[in-house]
Amino acid sequence: MLTARYDVLGLRPGDRILDLGCGGGRHAFEAARRGAVVTAVDLDLGELKDVRGLTAQMVAAGEIPDERIAAVNGDALRLPFADGTFDRIIASEVMEHIPDDAGAARELTRVLRPGGTMAITVPSWLPERICWALSDEYHAPFVEGGHVRIYTETGLRSVLRGAGLRPGAAHHAHALHSPYWWLKCAVGPRNDEHPLVQAWHRLLVWDIVEGPLVTRVAEKVLSPVLGKSLVVYATKELS
Repeated sequence: MLTARYDVLGLRPGDRILDLGCGGGRHAFEAARRGAVVTAVDLDLGELKDVRGLTAQMVAAGEIPDERIAAVNGDALRLPFADGTFDRIIASEVMEHIPDDAGAARELTRVLRPGGTMAITVPSWLPERICWALSDEYHAPFVEGGHVRIYTETGLRSVLRGAGLRPGAAHHAHALHSPYWWLKCAVGPRNDEHPLVQAWHRLLVWDIVEGPLVTRVAEKVLSPVLGKSLVVYATKELS
């Protein structure tokens, strides 16, 4: 399940790409399959262990070369890379967790080469507002590591411009995920055993695995309004 669109990002074989806040590695693995050289960064050592394990499986299966993905522990405000290291950057569902989002945007800009592009994805304003209204357990300061702000597209673009980037195309994604999170917030974000939550989760798995026409059409029609994620693409100006 990808949030960023690689064609809009401009990813090409051989590009060096940073996947910040890589989580389980969904964007990193797809970028590697497309021929990119990937650095997957996360603060969570458990997530990085999983990324390394799945990378080893992909190499063993002949899906990617051994050197295609590196998993690195790192902080978005102090990235362990030289200026201009990367051709492309994806930061998916990261900025809403960082109190100093402007500082994180500047750091991402620093490690992006001039002329390079990045995709920043955050929770969309309307679905996120509903989640915050339904449950205090979903967001900070009531839960450690929760979301610290709700973005509008205008607000996110302002942060990116402030970091020296030129924001461009934008879109929403994952409309079917919004009702799932509303259900979770209504019954308790940690209550994964609730029958309605489990039923909607099965729907999402069916959508991801099978990609049936009915859910593809629903996503296309509903995402502009109800998409759980907002994606903004931005370019670093040539020096």
